[in-house]
Amino acid sequence: MSNAWSRWEDWTMVVVGVLAALAPVAVAVTFQAFVVLVVLGVLLALVSLFSLAQPARATASEWVTLVLGVLLFIAPWVMGYVANTNAAWVSWIAGGVAIVVSLIGVRSTIGGHRLTAQH
Repeated sequence: MSNAWSRWEDWTMVVVGVLAALAPVAVAVTFQAFVVLVVLGVLLALVSLFSLAQPARATASEWVTLVLGVLLFIAPWVMGYVANTNAAWVSWIAGGVAIVVSLIGVRSTIGGHRLTAQH
């Protein structure tokens, strides 16, 4: 298992979460897009900070960030802001990055647990 505050996957998720949460400052958004981007962005950043502080619990938090990434990705369709192109692209890009990085994180944490269990 890695040391606290050292996993690049979690730092990437913190940045993605903060950028998603701050996107309404730079991009014109509808109320639905504002709520989704701020709430899911903040949750993504907070879960990732928890994962950085508690690397022993990284596997569970990686699954949570994966779910948040999926929610962020599908939000433009579900919440009805696909027509708000800039906000939709922020959701799709942030959600896509969150999904990919979370899957990499899940794979590395599960691999780390297997490696630890073998010794």
